[in-house]
Amino acid sequence: MQTRSFSDRARHALSFEIVGLAIFTPLATLAFDKPAMDMGVIGLISATVATLWNFVFNMGFDRTMIRRTGSAAKSVPVRILHTLMFEGGLVVLLIPMIAWYLGITLWQALVMDIAIVAFYLVYTFFFNIAYDRVYPLPEAQPAAA
Repeated sequence: MQTRSFSDRARHALSFEIVGLAIFTPLATLAFDKPAMDMGVIGLISATVATLWNFVFNMGFDRTMIRRTGSAAKSVPVRILHTLMFEGGLVVLLIPMIAWYLGITLWQALVMDIAIVAFYLVYTFFFNIAYDRVYPLPEAQPAAA
């Protein structure tokens, strides 16, 4: 089985965030007509909150599944519920902070968040293709006889 090492996963996560912020900040500055410093702060705080929420939410979701069903295995409907709950929680965490920091309405912050999510969906797709080309998976080693 091909898998990535801990250091490779750390490199992936750090480079994903650094490159993402380097692209996001100037684009968001232009798109939302806000200062680059403010958009950089929004990007950094959003990435940090999303990472922490991902850890907390997934741990809680899996523990709840195990308690209720005896397994953390997720069917397609459960994956859909999981995704909606994760994104809903992230909206609840981020929208008030974005609105407060930028001095905008909750509605404007929601529209901004939708645009940010759209950017990161596209960015994630292309970043991972590029990462896999620059750092391909290690070749599977034959099992020892």
